[in-house]
Amino acid sequence: MILSADYHTHTPYSHGKNTVLENTRAAKKLGLKQIAITDHGFNHLLFGLKRKKLGELRAECIEAEKLTGIRVLMGMESNLISLGGDTDMKESDLPFFDIYLCGIHEVLKYKKFSDMYNIMMKNYAAYKFGKKPSEKVIENTTKAYINAIKKNPIDILTHINYKCYCDLEEVAKCCADYGTYIEINTKKRHVSAEELNLMASTGVKFVIDSDAHSADRVGDTKIAEELLSEAEIPLESIENIDGRIPNFRFAEYKKKNL
Repeated sequence: MILSADYHTHTPYSHGKNTVLENTRAAKKLGLKQIAITDHGFNHLLFGLKRKKLGELRAECIEAEKLTGIRVLMGMESNLISLGGDTDMKESDLPFFDIYLCGIHEVLKYKKFSDMYNIMMKNYAAYKFGKKPSEKVIENTTKAYINAIKKNPIDILTHINYKCYCDLEEVAKCCADYGTYIEINTKKRHVSAEELNLMASTGVKFVIDSDAHSADRVGDTKIAEELLSEAEIPLESIENIDGRIPNFRFAEYKKKNL
């Protein structure tokens, strides 16, 4: 298994250590065809990307692509901020980006207090105290994910089930229907082999991403390799390995709508 592209990396524009160029050079050294720079979304209260910095970030992506010869996609790891499926990527933001990631994070500005309570606080309490989440917590998180996928042209769901709890099968079915990929994140082990098998049974497609916060982790696949050795999913369901490059729904959305 050889990684073709890494679609989840961070820079000092949010919570990363190394520059766009340094991340891109690390990707080139590994023989990757593409890299995405996907800093944390605008509503992250500690490490959010600033809208006033988008032009500067784009310039760095263009320069890194020019200097290395590999494709550099400018993206964002947006935040899911409501049960209704809203994210902090507004319609007016879409023209600035090439790829659209989305995940659930802590320390966010949510749309309403009830969204923060049901999405973050309830999930984090279950995680923090090692308790089995209630059916209502799972139902709410599942609803938020599904609404987000239906409402937004999201390319990749990041580290699903990390400090949050949903019906993975139902979310995977929705991803399969709408063309959203589920990430196998190699920064943290966020699903089990059994859960990966369950999601794969729906026909959903996956990507392996490093979630690198430093250049030395760009292209890392260790956790994914360990997980896949325990699971029973076909490697053909992973769209960014062995020379394959995904067909992202956001690119198609932009062609038709922007």
